[in-house]
Amino acid sequence: MFITPAYAQAAGAPAGAGDFIGMVLPLVLIMGVFYFLLIRPQQKKMKEHQEMLKKVGKGDTVITNGGLIGKVVKVVDDNELQVEIGENIKVRVMRSGISDVRAKGEPVKTEAK
Repeated sequence: MFITPAYAQAAGAPAGAGDFIGMVLPLVLIMGVFYFLLIRPQQKKMKEHQEMLKKVGKGDTVITNGGLIGKVVKVVDDNELQVEIGENIKVRVMRSGISDVRAKGEPVKTEAK
């Protein structure tokens, strides 16, 4: 009375190129978004940091990765600097251990509370 007959549906096109493109396209789009939003800006920032480290010279105020702030007294070689962190206290620092370089006479940045 209330039951309708169920008919088998016709089989669609065989799984082929349309399904493959449908699966790969979202992955390609996600990879593109990751490249432009994450990878590319990180590479650009790293390149700028390397350029900054190459330009460090005598008299520049630097901040090390450990948080020490000092003035470059001597460039020992291409990889090493001598930094004065206090009165008559000098340490040798690798260029790769510098996180920020401040120009001569630039004031220390302070955060507003």
